[in-house]
Amino acid sequence: MGDPEYSVVLFQSTSGALRAEKLSKGAGLKVKLIPVPRHLGSDCGVCLRCESADVQGVRSILDAARVEFDGICPLQGTRQ
Repeated sequence: MGDPEYSVVLFQSTSGALRAEKLSKGAGLKVKLIPVPRHLGSDCGVCLRCESADVQGVRSILDAARVEFDGICPLQGTRQ
């Protein structure tokens, strides 16, 4: 089995990113707040990293809790 691929969820505010991390971890997902990769840019400077396989679960959690996010971007070929 290969290393997991990652995606990041971008937010307009740090508070949104912190809330998303808390909700996702509470649901048992492996997520981590990281600085936004330079090539993506973001208003708040931090994003939520998750395994790409968990993107739909993260999206469902954020939608259900009405946490606003700007988008979800894959980070192809990354290992962290």
